[in-house]
Amino acid sequence: MTTAPVPARDYGRYEVWAPAATEVALRVDGRVHSMAPAGDGWFTLDEVPARPGARYAFRLDGGELWLPDPRSLSQPDGVHGASEVVDPRLLRGTTPWPGRSLRGAVLYELHVGTFTPGPDGAGGTLDSAIERLGDLVALGVDAVELMPIATFPGRRGWGYDGVGPYATHAAYGGPAALARFVDAAHARSLAVVLDVVHNHLGPAGNYLGLFGPYFTDAHHTPWGSAVNLDQPGSREVRDLLLGSARQWLVDVGVDGLRLDAVHELHDDSSPHVLAELADAVSTWEEETSRPLTLIAESDRNQPRTVTPTAAGGLGMDMQWADDVHHGVHAWVTGERSGYYGDFGSAAVLAIVLPRIFLHAGTYSSFRGQVWGAKVDPDSPHYDGHSFVTFLQDHDQVGNRAAGDRIHHGLSPARHAAACALVLLGPGTPMLFQGEEWAASTPFAYVTDHDEELGARVSAGRIEEFAAMGWAQEVPDPQDPATFTASILRHEEKEAAEHARMLRWYRTLLALRRERSDLGEGDLRRTRVRVLAEETVLLERGAHAVLAHRGPGPCTAALGAQELLAAFGAVHLDAHGTVHMADAGAAVLRLGTE
Repeated sequence: MTTAPVPARDYGRYEVWAPAATEVALRVDGRVHSMAPAGDGWFTLDEVPARPGARYAFRLDGGELWLPDPRSLSQPDGVHGASEVVDPRLLRGTTPWPGRSLRGAVLYELHVGTFTPGPDGAGGTLDSAIERLGDLVALGVDAVELMPIATFPGRRGWGYDGVGPYATHAAYGGPAALARFVDAAHARSLAVVLDVVHNHLGPAGNYLGLFGPYFTDAHHTPWGSAVNLDQPGSREVRDLLLGSARQWLVDVGVDGLRLDAVHELHDDSSPHVLAELADAVSTWEEETSRPLTLIAESDRNQPRTVTPTAAGGLGMDMQWADDVHHGVHAWVTGERSGYYGDFGSAAVLAIVLPRIFLHAGTYSSFRGQVWGAKVDPDSPHYDGHSFVTFLQDHDQVGNRAAGDRIHHGLSPARHAAACALVLLGPGTPMLFQGEEWAASTPFAYVTDHDEELGARVSAGRIEEFAAMGWAQEVPDPQDPATFTASILRHEEKEAAEHARMLRWYRTLLALRRERSDLGEGDLRRTRVRVLAEETVLLERGAHAVLAHRGPGPCTAALGAQELLAAFGAVHLDAHGTVHMADAGAAVLRLGTE
């Protein structure tokens, strides 16, 4: 596989890649035109300029279907409708922005549809999300990570069943609203990360296979045939994905991409598509004169993912660290089912907090095999900031039967102890919308498919959780009430317990900024002492986090010099001993290393 440069897109020209077609017709605002072959499977139409606002669609070999553009920027009538030409000036904001590195920054994962009720109460938009950006600045957030906004079926959804890798979802406001959001975020010194899905397309509105060899049966994924990254015709398929990344990062001006489930990007060619993307992004950084970030969601527990391409790695800047989540979640909640089976003890916390992966060339009972590779704390290629850590995310909440959040089953003190371990650990911390005030609302899985597909999705959801032994009722993802129930209630922040938790999160993030030990990514200066099965001490240089899940009191003779912050009934005596009446957390200055 050869690496090819990704050129800037020509927004003023109609063109499409359809290598299997002998003729392609283009309908523009009701008028039909014949496109001319341009070589290598491309068809173009030069006589008709692509004017902003025009609606257009393609027909292949005289077929019955008029198909949207695989590279459409706007689908105002949904995934089955005509595409819309977009003025490229609408893609970019006007706020001067030098960019920022996101390694070690505080990320905030946000779902546009449920982050706010929106102007009509039926769901949020990018414009209504702008109104809450000030809250994130006050919280101490550095970057907003948007769950997928590429066009997907219906109005409601998570976006992981998207079919338009270039088009901004119409119900969120389309490309102009995205430009306004990015502009508003940058004006508040917030970076923007987009969650993008390159490993599959959704089942509804997926017409790519009609245009060309976008999929292959040489590899398979949980969604069926794999995206074609290494078989005949794959050069154009790869360029589709690279072009999408360029559009978001260069044309729109976002600061990073979170790449969904990269372990399902099956590519036996060289360079791997992720390495090719990483090298392309390095070039785009020079072009834009600002840092750009790639974050991978990977199930493989492989440090090679965050190793530079020059050193034989895949070149990602960061990867999600699920083992840290599993370790903290299982320890504080006591859950042991499914993939939590190997987690839950304080001894596991002593591994995952300073070394990120539990399964690092060791046996995973959930997978039934040896898994992963060790993180080297002395590596010159990555450090703790190369791993995104979190107490909650959309998967770990939304893929529970009822979409219940971790704090729905915990006392506030236990919640406070758990989040302190994550936010003041060596990783790049990420919050999930609403966790900072212990939101009462769930975050349920939601869809808005047509009647036939929707019925299958709803039934499959029930069957999946029945097989897992979940006894509670599973909300119907197709029911609009399931979506409405998940919309955040920002007014809760004023209530006593919610306000208390919000203060705690703000305090922790302020300490992370102000105390260099608590914000650094050096894994060599991070260790965990197990004081008891219920009590651990996360040491970060000259500072430490004491987390006690209870029940009952805790006494820890640490020789601590100062109590910087506490949640719960915590006292530091004159001898440096910490006393906790029950579950809680304390942030301490030890004064020694």
